[in-house]
Amino acid sequence: MAASAQGLCKFIDASPSPYHVCETVAERLRAAGFRELSEAASWPARAADGESRIGKFFTVRAGSLIAWRSADARLPFRIVGAHTDSPNLRVKQHPDRLVAGWRVVALQPYGGAWLNSWLDRDLGISGRLSVRIGDRLAHPLVRIDDPILRVPQLAIHLAEDRKAVELNPQRHVNAVWGVGAGPGSFLDFVAERAGVRSDDVLGADLMTHDLTPSRLVGADTELLSAPRLDNQATCYAGLEAFLAAEPSNHLPVLVLFDHEEVGSQSDHGAQSDLLSTVLERITLSEGGGREDFLRRLTDSMVASGDMAHATHPNYPERHEPGHLIEVNGGPVLKVQPNLRYATDGRTAAAFALACAQAGVPLQHYEHRADLPCGSTIGPMTGARTGIPTVDVGAPQLAMHSAREVMGADDVAAYAAALTAFLSPQ
Repeated sequence: MAASAQGLCKFIDASPSPYHVCETVAERLRAAGFRELSEAASWPARAADGESRIGKFFTVRAGSLIAWRSADARLPFRIVGAHTDSPNLRVKQHPDRLVAGWRVVALQPYGGAWLNSWLDRDLGISGRLSVRIGDRLAHPLVRIDDPILRVPQLAIHLAEDRKAVELNPQRHVNAVWGVGAGPGSFLDFVAERAGVRSDDVLGADLMTHDLTPSRLVGADTELLSAPRLDNQATCYAGLEAFLAAEPSNHLPVLVLFDHEEVGSQSDHGAQSDLLSTVLERITLSEGGGREDFLRRLTDSMVASGDMAHATHPNYPERHEPGHLIEVNGGPVLKVQPNLRYATDGRTAAAFALACAQAGVPLQHYEHRADLPCGSTIGPMTGARTGIPTVDVGAPQLAMHSAREVMGADDVAAYAAALTAFLSPQ
């Protein structure tokens, strides 16, 4: 199935949390003949004759996923990386409040959420529960798409001088979900909707999501409006590229990390050993050794995919004057000399060749020197693995808002460039 704007809309609407992103990707991989491997199990090894290929595999660690096709242990890796998490409002561990007669759920921002964009929206709940079942633990996903939560804006008549209200993340982003004392706690409500006993819930990772469906917009439907484009657009484009890749001299890998929006410092973020460990285990399963693993890293390369800033029509002065970035103008190469992006001349050239191979235009982004620049999984992945890395993306507006917008044509162009990157000629 070729990448498309409608395909991205379906992907995002199916994936309200990082755990659901992994589930959505896993379903596609299974349908394509991939087999899930547990990190705790022994992985299949190459047959004694050394000729038979091992197969197609993926592994999941919480909200992160890695997929690969096994091949010769001497082949270098070509890796497309992205992240599954997006800024949002997450449920506190003890969320129940009763304030002025309102039943309130205590929330807190995750990542650099643009808080005002979350006000006055119908919000659902998603994530996972950690549940006791007999003498073991299970971690079922939960998703409630009913409009149960809403963070209300302050009336303009109550604002000082009728100016915009400065939101305090502790006091002003809690959600109402009813009035009066109510029959039970919020976590009781979630457990009931998930079909588990509340007494068996020992932990919860819950977050809000905007309930407005993703859709094509604009007079000519040239634009795509959706939540979580940063960075599910890359998860989707990377998945489509990985499934479409036809490598001959490289081993394609797809890695989707959680926790990029908060620095990636977790057991399954880009600063963890997840990717390095899996790449070494791939080499061992293919009949190679430690020396083979270290040698193949030298000629490997990572495309760190994350969304890029399109030039904003209302704030053009906030952008670098020499680097106009247009939606529906093709993928974006991101460069930052202080290494907020990992791109250098070698890796920039490799991605430029991929875009030429795919027949799509390439845009070049640099951040204004007088503004702080965000970062990606790229610098961390490159430093952690020693693999040369290029930072790329697709252009969008309203990054980190509850609702974002990108060009509809950029979805296919982005996936085509990543496909060529995984299948260099």
